[in-house]
Amino acid sequence: MRLIDLRQKEVINICDCRVLGCPIDLEFNPSTGVITALILPGAIKFCGLLGRENDILIPWECICQIGDEIILVNLPRKTPQKPC
Repeated sequence: MRLIDLRQKEVINICDCRVLGCPIDLEFNPSTGVITALILPGAIKFCGLLGRENDILIPWECICQIGDEIILVNLPRKTPQKPC
């Protein structure tokens, strides 16, 4: 699989069913050549006028499955939600 193939797939977090976007780049270890993470663009701020949030880095270990159209990842929430 090539990077161009990954860039056409949507990344979905299975913890909260959110669509995170499509990968724009890969991070890899130059000494081993092993892919270490997917890089997704950050969220757009105020209609794009104020730029974007920081890029989202998804560790390769968090990828559950790569399908024909989507990539499933397991990214638990960083801040626990209060019960209702």
